[in-house]
Amino acid sequence: MMPVLRTLTRSRCAFSLSAVNPSVLVSSTIKSNYVPVRGVKTTDTVHPVPVFDEDEKVLKKVLEERLQDSEDLPIGMDNPYEKPKKVCILCEHGITPDYKNIKLLYQFVSPYTGMRYERHVTGLCKKKQEQVELAINTALRIGLMSNYLKEVEFIKDPKLCDPERPLRPHKY
Repeated sequence: MMPVLRTLTRSRCAFSLSAVNPSVLVSSTIKSNYVPVRGVKTTDTVHPVPVFDEDEKVLKKVLEERLQDSEDLPIGMDNPYEKPKKVCILCEHGITPDYKNIKLLYQFVSPYTGMRYERHVTGLCKKKQEQVELAINTALRIGLMSNYLKEVEFIKDPKLCDPERPLRPHKY
């Protein structure tokens, strides 16, 4: 008994699977001149030339002339209803918190409990708030600041932040 081989034969449009006898395999050849190659045009379709090319060019020229001559165009301006961006008071004045400047650090400490004010109360940016907290911790460890009460000489200093009216709402 003769083995039957299955081969792929290529037609003009698609591949088909057929059973072929080995003796017939030698004589069968692909007679299609279609060779699929990427990036090579395989069809000879002729596309029509756009009819309105000249009209589009004329319209573009007219629009450009009107834009140059017109004084009734809207003016580019900022949104008048946009709220001004909140700026950290230390960044605004270029101040870097230091553990030796206890007069500044006492502005961010409660006079009654000695606790540090949170960021939503002080209005500082994240970076400056971390620097202030680090400087307060350092000053407390060294002994430059008292742990629970504000020094009497700093009680009447002007306040940088009001704990009764925080700058940003907080869930607590």
